[in-house]
Amino acid sequence: MTLYGGIQFKDTGIAANLRTMHLDSELMGIINDNINGFDKIGYQRKEAVVSSFSSIIGVHALSISKDDTVGRLDMTQNPLDLALSEKGYFQVEGPEGVKAVRDGRFKLDVDGNLLTLDGSRVLANNGMPIVFPFAPRKLEDIKVNKNGDIRVFNDKTYKLEYVATLSVVTDKGLAVVEPGVIQGYNEASNINFNSEVLELVGIRRNFEANRKMFILQNSNLRKAIQELGSAS
Repeated sequence: MTLYGGIQFKDTGIAANLRTMHLDSELMGIINDNINGFDKIGYQRKEAVVSSFSSIIGVHALSISKDDTVGRLDMTQNPLDLALSEKGYFQVEGPEGVKAVRDGRFKLDVDGNLLTLDGSRVLANNGMPIVFPFAPRKLEDIKVNKNGDIRVFNDKTYKLEYVATLSVVTDKGLAVVEPGVIQGYNEASNINFNSEVLELVGIRRNFEANRKMFILQNSNLRKAIQELGSAS
């Protein structure tokens, strides 16, 4: 008795070209997102991960991960601009629930709530929104140390009074012990614009090559069908 095993895969060139073009379109979309995010504060690069057998399973071989390296830190001298020099995220709460962000451009409302620019409430490490006990005379009276401890100068007692500690977590929601909070800075995106453009050029060329092959094979197939029809 003889046993035969293995995997057989039969495919046409047209189908392979279509799968490759679909995959290249998704890759170009990811790179375009990165290019558009270049000038966004706290934006983190999307990284395409293409697994084996992409020529067979096409776009199903694609997954996306996030590059969490720290971006360039730019000084603003605004006391409510905060950046993280280590990996991690500020926790904020908005209409859609709690989310994690790298954008540390905050503001105070008239009630003393510490908010993001879009109005989400910044959370403390106890899970509660941060509320100042009194309005500071000027923003420079607010001091934030590298651990995220917020204090405000009380001009009545001439003392720095503790307000709260910022909640800084990992991408899995675990507390970051040493977040490296820097006051008066913004974190630019971690995008290398030139690298993204160069990568986009290569993918576009590959897409165009497969498109031309698809058109050529489709034309040849049409001619073959027409000749078979006339021969019958």
